[in-house]
Amino acid sequence: MADETTNNEATEIVNGHPEIVDVSKHPDPSIPETDLSLADIERKSSKPVPWIIYVTALLIAIIAPYWFGRSLAVQHTAWLISQLNMFTPRGVVFISWTVTLAMFTGLGLAVVESKSWLWRIIFLIGLAAEQFIAGLCLLKLDFWYSTYVVFGDSAMLANAANLGIIAAGFAVAVYAVVFVGLLVVIKKNSPLNVLTRSWASFILFFAIELIALLIVMFGGLLTAV
Repeated sequence: MADETTNNEATEIVNGHPEIVDVSKHPDPSIPETDLSLADIERKSSKPVPWIIYVTALLIAIIAPYWFGRSLAVQHTAWLISQLNMFTPRGVVFISWTVTLAMFTGLGLAVVESKSWLWRIIFLIGLAAEQFIAGLCLLKLDFWYSTYVVFGDSAMLANAANLGIIAAGFAVAVYAVVFVGLLVVIKKNSPLNVLTRSWASFILFFAIELIALLIVMFGGLLTAV
């Protein structure tokens, strides 16, 4: 029990005897008095306009590049085939895989570095590029039928681009399962917990992505579709 006294002192009972001790002064309030609630303050500090612009750009990046690429494939097929013939199937796989990998990397780092707009912009650019390639190569569940009808004997190149995108996406799914499994299985005090650190998880992510690329390029899938 303590009694307040003047000069910033107080009387406190210590071991059954009263003693005068110093007490700290309460600091001046750093937040001015206001009638606004915490929710009102949060709304005033938030900036919805950049997010509205970004979400709009995100929707455009999903729809417009795919539509434009598909239009080129259908209406300018001969020109597109002449451009694709400059590449080998493995080269096309690598290009589409790299673009899709950049998209997913930007998305992952945008989640980790949530205050930075750089990775959101990289994700947006990667998404637009991936959708454009998907439109050019008529990517869908049964793409090999569409690519053969449109591209004929050159369908292998379009199929290779689609396989690159699918490989990168499938690797992301495998990584998610493995990473969640590590979080569940590994104890917090285990030395293996280092595998759940951010730098280790990114190494794991790129390793799985590289394995998926090698399987597509050298696993016989290019000749199967």
